[in-house]
Amino acid sequence: MQIYLDKRTVRQIRLSALDAIEEGDLDTLREDLYNSFSDADIEELDLRVDSGDFLELLQDIIDEWSGDDEDELMDLLETELSDIEVELRYEADNPDADDDDDDDDAEDEDDVIHEEFVEDDGLI
Repeated sequence: MQIYLDKRTVRQIRLSALDAIEEGDLDTLREDLYNSFSDADIEELDLRVDSGDFLELLQDIIDEWSGDDEDELMDLLETELSDIEVELRYEADNPDADDDDDDDDAEDEDDVIHEEFVEDDGLI
């Protein structure tokens, strides 16, 4: 099974992890992680987890996490999910994802005027 997380969801998880690092609020982190998954994903994950409770798996991940680095949390999440044969993927990895955001970024880069390429002829 593959689960895709979009960029916004990953960003929210990372921000929640940073808040947990700063404030020590692990309950909110667990809830944010849980809410990052769709209801259908959670139902499937509940079936795959030995305890039958995905929320309990998330608590185990948070307990194992050192609380120092959001990348470590993401790695633990990926590892624990792979142990139950779930591959966590990200929007850029999804061949079905809409690439409109990337096109917008490319257009924005074309609109940027770089100062080193603009001549000042003193025409003011």
